[in-house]
Amino acid sequence: MAYDEVLAERIRGVVAGARLDRAADVRRLAFLIGGHMAVSASSHGGLLLRVDPAETESLVIEPHVQRFVMAGREMNGWLHIEPEVLGTDDELRRWADHGVSFARSLPQK
Repeated sequence: MAYDEVLAERIRGVVAGARLDRAADVRRLAFLIGGHMAVSASSHGGLLLRVDPAETESLVIEPHVQRFVMAGREMNGWLHIEPEVLGTDDELRRWADHGVSFARSLPQK
């Protein structure tokens, strides 16, 4: 599935003040702080979001939110947020802020 370029632009807008340091790829679809991925437009649609692993359980109880699955394994600290809950910039910002906050809490790479 192709990345959602419109969503990537929306993410740029809501994290503009977050002191992003570089992009993860040429198309600038992932947003990093201190060398750590905070939020990305997912190739599966919606967001790939990095969060505090201790918060995973409390976040996945929300509708349209699940652990990100990599190589058949559900990953604590990584969430997939479905597009259904990203309709407004406030909704998108709410989720992106989780990733930005967690990335800021990590030591700079």
